[in-house]
Amino acid sequence: MSIALIVLAAGQGTRMNSDLPKVLHRLGGAPLVAHALRAGRALEPARVVVVAGHGAERVTRALAAHDPEADVVLQTEQLGTGHAVAQALPALAGFEGRVVVLYGDTPFIRPETLEAMLAAEADVAVLGFEAADPGRYGRLVADGAMLERIVEFKDATDEERAITLCNSGVIACDAGLLADLVAGLSNDNAAGEYYLTDIVSAARAQGRRAAVVTCPEDETLGINTRAELARAEALFQQRMRAEALENGVTLSAPDTVFFALDTHVGRDAIIGQNVVFGPGVTVESGAEILPFCHLEGCHISRGATVGPFARLRPGAELAEDVHVGNFVEVKNAILSEGVKVGHLTYLGDADIGEATNIGAGTITCNYDGVMKHRTTIGARAFIGSDTMLVAPVTVGDDALTGSGSVITEDVPAGAVALGRAKQVNKPGLAGKLFEMLRAEKARRSAKKDH
Repeated sequence: MSIALIVLAAGQGTRMNSDLPKVLHRLGGAPLVAHALRAGRALEPARVVVVAGHGAERVTRALAAHDPEADVVLQTEQLGTGHAVAQALPALAGFEGRVVVLYGDTPFIRPETLEAMLAAEADVAVLGFEAADPGRYGRLVADGAMLERIVEFKDATDEERAITLCNSGVIACDAGLLADLVAGLSNDNAAGEYYLTDIVSAARAQGRRAAVVTCPEDETLGINTRAELARAEALFQQRMRAEALENGVTLSAPDTVFFALDTHVGRDAIIGQNVVFGPGVTVESGAEILPFCHLEGCHISRGATVGPFARLRPGAELAEDVHVGNFVEVKNAILSEGVKVGHLTYLGDADIGEATNIGAGTITCNYDGVMKHRTTIGARAFIGSDTMLVAPVTVGDDALTGSGSVITEDVPAGAVALGRAKQVNKPGLAGKLFEMLRAEKARRSAKKDH
């Protein structure tokens, strides 16, 4: 069966009190809409259409980074969910199959739930949930699994408002039938909007079968406020930690580890407390991340150790058995097998050969104020503490730089490079300088007292 997705992402989200479109607020380091798309992509859809409206340009740019194959259509007027789907349908012209309608602000729908909806023996399948506090949710008027209609809270009677089976908004329907039902929608309701939910009663009027598929309430959580976003983040992290533990990852203090949507950590990896994963991190099996590290856009190979208090930025590639120690920052740099960077070092835009040792205080000076330049260090080199490597520069295999050197020229393989100013000693001058400084300090103190 061929599948298409329509993801509704046009709302402004006024209760977020933000200039940012609601679907671009981040959860697990990724926009809310990326979570909905990830769940939908698990169905291997042939077509994906995202309906944008408020902040459409920003939404389109974000989608280009997270799901570049998705088509984006514009809903210029916010006239309801039915109207939004109507804007998407022309982009599915000629598509024959099942359409699933998702929401860009509902991040926790599981692929297994969507598969259950597609498997339902019905012309229209609606995702529902039993609400602990139904509040202002739309109600599902059903007879067992058979769905009769969906009633929005604004239009519901007191008897209908007593129903606890609520509507998530997620719908699965044949493409041709969906187009027919949406074309017949009316805005004759309390809000003056075209409700997608009205397709259920329209389908039933045609003698079509509508069914309810249920899921846990937290799976349908929609984000409308900052408080809800915070609760969603807590739920997301709880699920990611549980998944990591189930997959054989050791978390020394699970509640202090924060994951991103696309974090991948291999079996038998060890993650210490207070570790934060930004987007785009892969940690292979058997690697160890010590406490208080921040990782983003990096790859850490088997047997490598990172931290404590290390920062890996985008483009950091650590090969097997690399050691990156405390207060080390690595950005857009490749560290080959067995490299050791113990402490207090910045490696940016660099290639480091295998078994090389980088001394404390080393900096690759990669930026000239306009352009970035690369540093290349060969295998088995020894970079002395407090070496400044002024890129572009190359240090050859088995070479050594003296501590405190400023290296501005290439260093041949096997050579020793010293780039220090000549040391000059002035006998007896230290005492005279201290006497002068103490006298000046006393003068300033006396002046302050008066």
